[in-house]
Amino acid sequence: MSCKKTSIGGQALIEGIMMRGPKKTVMAVRKKDGSIETINQNFSNLKDKCFLFKWPVIRGVVGFIESMTVGYKAMMQSAEISGYLDEETADRKENEKPKKSSSALMSVLMTVATVLAVVLCVVLFLWLPEKGFEAVNFLASLAGLNFEAFRSVFVGIIKILIFFAYMIAVSYMKDIKRVFSFHGAEHKTIFCYEAGEELTVENVRKQKRFHPRCGTSFMMLMLVVSICVTLLLDIVFPALTADNMVWLRILIKLPLIPIICGIGYELIKICGRYDNFITRIIAAPGLWFQRITVKEPDDSMIEVAIAAMKEVIPENEDEDKW
Repeated sequence: MSCKKTSIGGQALIEGIMMRGPKKTVMAVRKKDGSIETINQNFSNLKDKCFLFKWPVIRGVVGFIESMTVGYKAMMQSAEISGYLDEETADRKENEKPKKSSSALMSVLMTVATVLAVVLCVVLFLWLPEKGFEAVNFLASLAGLNFEAFRSVFVGIIKILIFFAYMIAVSYMKDIKRVFSFHGAEHKTIFCYEAGEELTVENVRKQKRFHPRCGTSFMMLMLVVSICVTLLLDIVFPALTADNMVWLRILIKLPLIPIICGIGYELIKICGRYDNFITRIIAAPGLWFQRITVKEPDDSMIEVAIAAMKEVIPENEDEDKW
């Protein structure tokens, strides 16, 4: 059992880990020469800019957007530092400023990648599940059955299956396997800190690798919450369940994504703070799914996680209470 619940969280990177504390965000990356480089990620916390961003549900949406933005930049930076992209970039001088043309190109690439990611998400998790249900319902109609009243449940299950299949597929990629192992190092290091033990490789190695505040658990909760929200939507507006209303349903669901995200965050927060029968049920699907995205790390990965963790632990131990 953990002695403390910390707000410190992390993200696995390419050959590295980023830890986010109450005051600092630091990434540690293993370079090709075997050394570990730690970099303080200087950015302003959105929650500190407006008191509304600290309200329940809203804070989840803000935190998700912030995590995606900071996380993507850290992932790209870790790829450069580790030498994953190319040798020339990995050997750059620490204080060398990037050329304006390179920065402009990177901004364009990030914008294009973001747009494509949004389109892919809409297709995979909104359009495809709806079409999948239509196919299932058509086959059921041949047997004299009609699942229209359970559309939201079927669509939600199809979403989970798509997400499950996608994560299984990418887990076989060599580079992704290493990222998943760094993910395990991140969890184990946080557990070690929460247990009040000294941050050593030996102490971290013996910790659990499945954490209730994991991003994988958050994604699973979002999928489960989306089933509940759309089921409520179908009850209130039954006309939307018709097959010819697919695009209208998609357009209505898009504005609901932030709400689903916010509710998912609040549930994760509750599961991270309390350990009882109800929270265990809520956390169970995400913890089980972590068996795919969180792998056992080796000692070199644990060293990187410890290096990042030590940099973000606040001097005042009460500042990082979850």
